[in-house]
Amino acid sequence: MRKARLKIEGDAAVYHIITRVVGGQLLLDDIAKERLRIMVRENARFSGVEVITQCVMGNHFHILVRVPEKASLSDAELVKRASGYYRKNSPYRTLLEQTLGDFGGRLPKDLREGLASRMGDISFYMKELKQRFTKWFNKQHGRFGTLWSERFKSVIVEDEPSVISTVAAYIDLNPVRAGLVSDPKDYRWCGYAEAVAGNREARSGLAGFHEKKGWNFVSTEYRKLLFVQSEAPGSSNKAALDREAIKRVVEEGGELALAEVLRIRIRYFSDGVALGSREFVNGVFAEFRDRFGAQRKSGARDLSGIRPLDAVKSLRNLRSAPFG
Repeated sequence: MRKARLKIEGDAAVYHIITRVVGGQLLLDDIAKERLRIMVRENARFSGVEVITQCVMGNHFHILVRVPEKASLSDAELVKRASGYYRKNSPYRTLLEQTLGDFGGRLPKDLREGLASRMGDISFYMKELKQRFTKWFNKQHGRFGTLWSERFKSVIVEDEPSVISTVAAYIDLNPVRAGLVSDPKDYRWCGYAEAVAGNREARSGLAGFHEKKGWNFVSTEYRKLLFVQSEAPGSSNKAALDREAIKRVVEEGGELALAEVLRIRIRYFSDGVALGSREFVNGVFAEFRDRFGAQRKSGARDLSGIRPLDAVKSLRNLRSAPFG
């Protein structure tokens, strides 16, 4: 029996979410990637969650999302979100708008509770996003049945600038690790490329973890994590280390910049359960103490062998196979 995922209830939380296509098939072409990219943000507006960044690949996608603290929304706000989400000819949208007028600006209890339950909840957000995209994809390709492999993975991420920026960069660097581009700004289906192209939501998401800093400042600082060059042995020119070279240096205990390390797949970012400072990870462990064996005394585990990430801890020990 599979274990229930760790989900922070009521309080604000950040999650790195990963969902894969069934069988790992490369089913998402450019048109599908673009549609999913758009839906990620449309569903976020409806649910009231904030997309920090995202990346849609050929057989999976990543989202770094901030879920706000649970709050009571007015009936007018709930209907406003639904009206922006459902099409004009949608029977559900029509029902909500008519009901709001018929009942003097108030929704009946059942309609209100149904809408409110879908707000600010990561499970509902992902369920609706995946179902909505699957319906579109199946119609476009004359297919039926499931599109996604099992349920989505999620890692709780400490809402602290250095941690958030590191995970965001790791997500935006997916197409670089896959060898599709050398610079993530050239991959239109990642949050960084959206931001560079002028997308306000994308810029807001990436700038949101830096207090009182505008996009110009954040773009400069963030790019240092995304586009790095290193001195190649025996050469005076700048040249980026390839992924295999970086992996060898890391495994041998060598020193590399964080920007270089992020160019290899690090399993802690997808399978670590919770990422952040020792205090943060131990706090998550304490909150979900009943999910772990009685012999385990603490939560925080080192990210073995990754020196630039020494300050970041994981709730799961992946010492035997930290790299993908």
